[in-house]
Amino acid sequence: MSTPTFKVGSEYNEGYVPVPGGRVWYRVHGTAEATPLVVIHGGPGYPHDYLEPLAALAQDRPVVFYDQLGCGRSERPDNPSLWTVERAVLELDALRKHLKLRRVHLYGHSWGSMVAVDYALTWPDGLESLILASPCISIPRWIEDAAKLREALPEEVRQVLDDCEARGDLAAPEYLRATLEYYRHYVCRLDPKPACVVRSDNGAGAEVYTTMWGPNEFYLTGVLKDYDRSDRLGDLTVPILYTCGAFDEARPDTTNWYHSQSPNAAVAVFQQSSHIPHLEEQDTYLSVLNQFLKAVEHGDAIPGLVWTHRTSESRLFFTLLWFGFLLVVFFFALSRGC
Repeated sequence: MSTPTFKVGSEYNEGYVPVPGGRVWYRVHGTAEATPLVVIHGGPGYPHDYLEPLAALAQDRPVVFYDQLGCGRSERPDNPSLWTVERAVLELDALRKHLKLRRVHLYGHSWGSMVAVDYALTWPDGLESLILASPCISIPRWIEDAAKLREALPEEVRQVLDDCEARGDLAAPEYLRATLEYYRHYVCRLDPKPACVVRSDNGAGAEVYTTMWGPNEFYLTGVLKDYDRSDRLGDLTVPILYTCGAFDEARPDTTNWYHSQSPNAAVAVFQQSSHIPHLEEQDTYLSVLNQFLKAVEHGDAIPGLVWTHRTSESRLFFTLLWFGFLLVVFFFALSRGC
């Protein structure tokens, strides 16, 4: 095993680490001495680039990105038997050992939340916290949620999806166009797509995705289709922060339910976002993550309440509503005094 290239005192370093099945690329940002944050991307097979805004957290701690085997800058072995949750967890452990990270925070986005949860259940030692972003911890719940989200699409889009699936023609141009409508509503509402998202699109590992997940986000046929760890959330005693967008394919109702099953957790729902609030509401999102990480490291209690971040319009509405209430109280008191 080669010596890791990351050294305290450098802006960032990158390299490769041997893992089960091949070698994966990693990059470490930051030089601070605080507990590192290891970022686990989604997909499966959707490389780290779209999560690059999280590098801003490196002002206070090292931030570790890596591309999972089969995508991005990592090796792409032609071996479908490698695409399992169990191997992904071993891959993360190999990276952690390679970088000699005694204590870590884990950030898992979407599919990455599965890896983070399974890692925490397997190797909890040295784990300071979990951030489960737009989480998928129960595929049965995900499938139910996807059906509800499809029902909210325009009727003509739903009809195309239903017709093509009924005849098994998932490569039809009209089906692919209808699929993009689902994505525009519930995955990325930004137009145009940020450059970092385009880079992830271009570096995606299609074989990994179709083997593990399926042809798209809402039609699951892969090896993950029966995955469910929701009954194990009570076993996770580390502090957990759940995040999602109000329009997320990882629906807020389900994310809040995960929160309710976790003994030491908080949840933040971002009202202008879908599946990527770290891009759709970047400054607010990073602020929430910073607050959570510092609370954990300072030993502060993690609130059991929902942190809901409103749009500027809704903040104005609630401000005016509160001001109006105070005026009513004032004039009522004035009339009683007269």
